[in-house]
Amino acid sequence: MRRALINPPSPPMPFGADALPPDARDAVMAWQPAAVASFDALLHEINPDALRVDIPRLQAVAEWLAALPPERARQLLADRLERIELIRAMLADPDWDTDAGTRARVGRLIAYMDRDDDLIPDGTPALGMLDDALMLELAWPTLEAEVEQYRDFCDYRTREHPGGDAQARRQAWFRDRLAELEQLRHNARVSAGHYVDTRASEDSPLRVV
Repeated sequence: MRRALINPPSPPMPFGADALPPDARDAVMAWQPAAVASFDALLHEINPDALRVDIPRLQAVAEWLAALPPERARQLLADRLERIELIRAMLADPDWDTDAGTRARVGRLIAYMDRDDDLIPDGTPALGMLDDALMLELAWPTLEAEVEQYRDFCDYRTREHPGGDAQARRQAWFRDRLAELEQLRHNARVSAGHYVDTRASEDSPLRVV
């Protein structure tokens, strides 16, 4: 049985128009406008449809994280960041043929995650991994379909042990998934086309249509 889709961890980070602080509060970080602009530019190279990152939004999400119990905050970040390991595996797997555009976007994402001197230095107490988790969460919609397909391929490869070279293994996975989809469609057509017609009169036998 196929796994469920990889869903963004819940609850989502409060990063949007409704997350803006209602009044001025003490900043938990000294934000550098140039660094924030660079972060936003990189994010939109990876996911052009992502929300814009600015200082008020960063301020709001940093305050939200800082207000959580420390263990809860660490777990929340860890839940998001664990997805990067699957992304790394996808990029390095010779059996998976990632297209050039996705490979370039994923490469930029990984390069950012590997930096220590990014928007929030990784050693910053409590908040050091917030920017990494935020980058991954906001970039995720443009990567999710590919990563889910790769995870499903890995499950298939482990379970079915398809032979041949990398291309043959991918083709075997793809053929089996198409056959599975066609079977589901067939089952749906059968279910939709065979039911008791309650419009039949009392003098007529019930019809199956």
